[in-house]
Amino acid sequence: MRLPSVGRRTAERFVFYLLKAGKKDPAELALAIKTLIASVKSCAICFDFSDRSPCVICADKNRDTTVICVVAEPQDVQAVERIGSYRGHYHILRGLVPLDAIAVDESILKIPELITRVEKQLISEVIIALNPDLPGETTAMYIEKLLKEKNAQLKITRLARGLPMGSDLQYADEITLASALKNRTTV
Repeated sequence: MRLPSVGRRTAERFVFYLLKAGKKDPAELALAIKTLIASVKSCAICFDFSDRSPCVICADKNRDTTVICVVAEPQDVQAVERIGSYRGHYHILRGLVPLDAIAVDESILKIPELITRVEKQLISEVIIALNPDLPGETTAMYIEKLLKEKNAQLKITRLARGLPMGSDLQYADEITLASALKNRTTV
């Protein structure tokens, strides 16, 4: 039940499946998990999960080293990479600023590493690609503030927000519609 989106009933189904499967399937699953833990590490540059450090993206000499796309989780890198048009580097925060935080616990998030990376490398743009929800917005504003304090000339951008393809205007909330109007493009 500790796995994300696995409730009591699903966990129970997993357990009974493994018990009925005999010794081979659970042993293979245990070995696969043990191998995963032993072989996957954190990239020393972007903090993505990889079997090597630096990861494939950070080691790619054909990528633009002056642009960093900041995402919350490693899965977000895969979402951006599927598009195939982004050729810069990434920085994975490994979470977002909790809404109930009085002060940001930077030991959990990789924000200090981002600030250091921007200071030490020749970075021309930081793209903040966080979810447009309250924790994402809070984290984005916090990062923007820290980056501007260190380098007021640094170009900091956010992903455009607006109406998704196939949606209806009548069902759009006010914030999404306002963002779509503000970030409209010329055709």
